[in-house]
Amino acid sequence: MTVRGVKVKVLIGSVVALLLVGVGLSVAYIAHLHRKELRYKTQDALLRAMPATATAELQAHGYPLSAPLKCRSMPDATLKKMRVACTGSSPKAKLIQVIGAAETKVQEQYFTILVNGRPLVQNVSCLGADCHPKD
Repeated sequence: MTVRGVKVKVLIGSVVALLLVGVGLSVAYIAHLHRKELRYKTQDALLRAMPATATAELQAHGYPLSAPLKCRSMPDATLKKMRVACTGSSPKAKLIQVIGAAETKVQEQYFTILVNGRPLVQNVSCLGADCHPKD
């Protein structure tokens, strides 16, 4: 069967091929957008970054620090499960605690800031300038 000199099978095949290519490109684009990657790939890198990123986040929320945060690796930290805890104080708050965790298996990181025991930010994936990377 032909329609204006073009075989219907060729026309249907072309339409199906275009749809498959479109679906394939869409899936690849979405997979690329949702690719997970750790910002800090080692315990040491996470430990070095936490004071500055947490300080910036605290300042953005109106909590300037009285002194620099003191950060340490948590006892349960491993190569696959990185953990950092920071403490400090602010003129507005007696106790500030910052917890950072990253897991290589799932390629996820989470940060929580407690001010006088109450969450200021909870389980966020970035702090401070890391939330707005320079391009």
